[in-house]
Amino acid sequence: MATKNAKRYSLVAMLFHWVIAIAVIVNWRLAEAAEHAGDAEKAAIFANHKGLGIVILILSLARLAWRFTHPVPALDGVATWERILARTTHVIFYVMLIGLPIGGWLGSSYFGSGVDVFGIFTLPALPVGENPDAGKAIFNLHATGGSVMIYLIGLHILGGLKHTFFDKNGGIFRMLPFGKVPG
Repeated sequence: MATKNAKRYSLVAMLFHWVIAIAVIVNWRLAEAAEHAGDAEKAAIFANHKGLGIVILILSLARLAWRFTHPVPALDGVATWERILARTTHVIFYVMLIGLPIGGWLGSSYFGSGVDVFGIFTLPALPVGENPDAGKAIFNLHATGGSVMIYLIGLHILGGLKHTFFDKNGGIFRMLPFGKVPG
């Protein structure tokens, strides 16, 4: 659902975008830090990674609900291939923002563990039974998905910069409450 009148995303959509973006980058850095930490420190870092992952899941579900109920600005003046790439990238983002946390929860469940969310609440282990080999396989897929997400973020940033500085059509300012969006 797009609207011809709006040039920018709504303030709520902007807030969801930037909070989730920052949370994803922090969570990526937590995973990287855990890979280089000792066992005791690794467990604490991964506990934060898992908790933040569930927060990202909740925020992403809320953002998706907002997206389905509120129009987005039309992509006027953008080539068809760019429009298709933008929409495809957004769909993949949503799949990953929802799938990666669920995958992490599933991987933990195969080890018989739930996910503690910063002491606020705990998601119990999913009813899959203990299977460490399956858990390891899920975590390997989860790590690969995380790497794909980082490349996708890079593509997204490059697209925003291209539209802002080369095409001069407002690009990143559509997702910021300031700056000029022509038209």
